[in-house]
Amino acid sequence: MSLQAVSPERVQNNPLDIVEEILAGNEWLHERASEEELAAEVEGRWCDYRLFFVWREETRALHFSCCFDARVPENKRRDIHDLLCLINEKLWLGHFEVSSDDAIPMFRHTTLYKGGAGASSESLEDLVNIALSECERFFPAFQFVIWGGKGAAEALDASMFETLGEA
Repeated sequence: MSLQAVSPERVQNNPLDIVEEILAGNEWLHERASEEELAAEVEGRWCDYRLFFVWREETRALHFSCCFDARVPENKRRDIHDLLCLINEKLWLGHFEVSSDDAIPMFRHTTLYKGGAGASSESLEDLVNIALSECERFFPAFQFVIWGGKGAAEALDASMFETLGEA
């Protein structure tokens, strides 16, 4: 999945304005609910991902989540939580979690923009690109646990197996 860039070095007070340009530039379905909230849907290799962006001016923080199109059944939650620990050890930016309300796996990250520095198109493009890449990389591990009956370590090992080409 390749992300289309927007104008370089663009800095804006409300980062959702730039995010909206990125989403439009990639022709991804999105909706700006308010000045503080933006949602999008992106088709991935394994599933559709729902992206949510929330801007809080008072803290100058941008909260971002990328949700899988999947739910974790109650009987698999302990194994999924073990998997989350193993996956999160491998991440440099953001983390995975499963929401307690609806049991949906997601990648999350919050960025602070204090001290006068605003968000740039490059940093926001990187955030979206990293989230989608990590979701694509680890989605199979979640599926191996949920549907394949594998334990966390086995599922992670199986998902990290790199193949060349496609069948």
